[in-house]
Amino acid sequence: MENLVRRHAFTRRAVLVGGLAAATAVPGLAMAPEARAEPSVGGRGRYAERAEASYAALQRYFYNPATSFYLEEYPNTGDNPWSYVWPFSQALLATQAVTGIPEVGRGYRADLADRYTALEAYWNSATTPPGYDSYLRPPLGQGGDKFYDDNEWIGLAFLQRHYLHRDGAAADLRRVAEIFDLVVFGWDTDPSHPCPGGVFWTQAPWSKDRNTVSNAPGAQVGLHLYLATRRPYYLEWSARMYDWVRTNMVAPNGLYWDHVDLAGTINKTQWSYNQGVMIGAGALLYQATGQQRYLAEARETAARALAYYAENERYFVQPARFHAIFFANLLRLSTLAPDPAYRAAMEWYADESRRRFRDPATGLYRFAGANPVTLLEQSAMIRIEAMLAWHPRDYPRLT
Repeated sequence: MENLVRRHAFTRRAVLVGGLAAATAVPGLAMAPEARAEPSVGGRGRYAERAEASYAALQRYFYNPATSFYLEEYPNTGDNPWSYVWPFSQALLATQAVTGIPEVGRGYRADLADRYTALEAYWNSATTPPGYDSYLRPPLGQGGDKFYDDNEWIGLAFLQRHYLHRDGAAADLRRVAEIFDLVVFGWDTDPSHPCPGGVFWTQAPWSKDRNTVSNAPGAQVGLHLYLATRRPYYLEWSARMYDWVRTNMVAPNGLYWDHVDLAGTINKTQWSYNQGVMIGAGALLYQATGQQRYLAEARETAARALAYYAENERYFVQPARFHAIFFANLLRLSTLAPDPAYRAAMEWYADESRRRFRDPATGLYRFAGANPVTLLEQSAMIRIEAMLAWHPRDYPRLT
């Protein structure tokens, strides 16, 4: 069974001081060094070529055309023949990001349809409420516990497909609504618990954590549904999830901690995706309510996070899978509060990762010489490169 160690495993690498700027000023916040991005002239074309090459490597080494499923890693050393749903969802999002590249994206639409067809092998309709299991359902696999964040990433993927392509729009939104009902079902209703409230991370009995990343992306899903339907249910629950994180997970440096358990012990790791999903949720709450405080909170988190991850190149002691989510939310924030620092940070990370970690013989990203290469990391780099190839007018379609 998937566990905490498996889901948050990554390779650490110490690197020299350097980095990029957080150009948005926050009172009392020391600024990081200036961004070291490549020239932006013709940048979208350069990143389009990189995304296509990285995607080709993904398909060559991870994808099985006979089944439409992916390996968890290459070479595969695990017990299961195919990936868990969390890595699969990130490969789906990587494919989807490639379809958004101007001029070339349409050529990947059939691949994207294939991803969504394969995704349904993880769907468990036998439970109440239904949702995606962590592993393939019988007869293809043994199924698995439901993770609320897994389902939230998938909900956000359906929403992005809706915005990008309008494929099966009504069916997409129905599935997203089912996922949001599952997330609400995961809310902790026991007022005696430390930090009462919050969505649990998983239904698995071995964890009773409530996480930033099980609440903030849930709020994002609900806020997209609210903007589409104007049903108060979606806004009320989304604001509740966002407020729970703001009340319980904010560190003294203004960034977000990871989770709290039922003993009240807080895991104080500051993962980049936690910052990203709260940036995204704040931006959506601003769109939904018009309240400036939400936009101000999103901008402040963005500035503080850019400075934090640039210092001592902290980007490279966290996995690319988290940064892809962080950068997607920065780009979406830029549509409401333009700031060149957001894309500059993303370009710097993409360029440095390619220079340091891409294996030119295979096109695979071997962070710190990683062998095997994980589906999560390769998918993350495709997504980052593809988003850099998007036209800025399409950033509002990011979720």
